[in-house]
Amino acid sequence: MMRKTATAVCGAAMLAMGMTGCASTFEGSGSKDAASAEQLAMRLDDPWAQEASSDARAKAEGTLADGVYTGEGKGMEGPITVTLLVQDNRISCLETTQEGESQSRGGYEAIRDGKFATMIEAVQGADIDAVSGATITTAGVKQAVEDALSQAEAAAAGATASQGGEAR
Repeated sequence: MMRKTATAVCGAAMLAMGMTGCASTFEGSGSKDAASAEQLAMRLDDPWAQEASSDARAKAEGTLADGVYTGEGKGMEGPITVTLLVQDNRISCLETTQEGESQSRGGYEAIRDGKFATMIEAVQGADIDAVSGATITTAGVKQAVEDALSQAEAAAAGATASQGGEAR
């Protein structure tokens, strides 16, 4: 009986020593799952932390009449409206709203946090980058900006025609 106990204890000890080499650690394990988000953040810069910058002297392309214009586009779950202020061919986004966009989707947060408004002002038009997780919402915002800008262009063309001259 002593021999069986000794064999069992030795077997258990060998198994325990063998299993210690299988532990998954951050360094050298080759497993990406072993690293916590905090550990990875200490090693990598955040590529999404870049802020959209705008040039205060940049102006929109084309001829736009000064005024406030509201355009509408189709979002994921409802209409999206963008209200733009045009002054001296410079666009400022006064408001971006949505009806029905889900809070769990990226477009809702981008509208609420002003990310779309910042991008519109940075590019001075509708050519904004897509927001991750909000591709359809981004397309709706672009559509709304294009709608508002077409109203501003039409107003400029109407003003030029009423003056009997060409736009300069």
